[in-house]
Amino acid sequence: MTETETEVRVDIWLWRARFFKTRALATDYVSRKGIRITRHGQTRKTDKAGQRICAGDILTFYKAKVIETVEVLQIGVRRGPAAEAAGLYRRILPSA
Repeated sequence: MTETETEVRVDIWLWRARFFKTRALATDYVSRKGIRITRHGQTRKTDKAGQRICAGDILTFYKAKVIETVEVLQIGVRRGPAAEAAGLYRRILPSA
């Protein structure tokens, strides 16, 4: 992957952002449970780990029995330390 790429597979991004310990777990999760991707106001559910995402997309998925909704800020170039991974996304709190 080059640093000029603007899109990345959703399973790779979930692994880089440290939502899953291994890429295989991220791939398996997306394939079995699916994930919702919102881009330009349109939401679609996918169970394809190869689905491409880019900065600005909003991802919604279950993690540890909690619904996670995050905005992708950067796609990243590697799986780095936790502080670096936290800069890849912004959590969106559910409106109560």
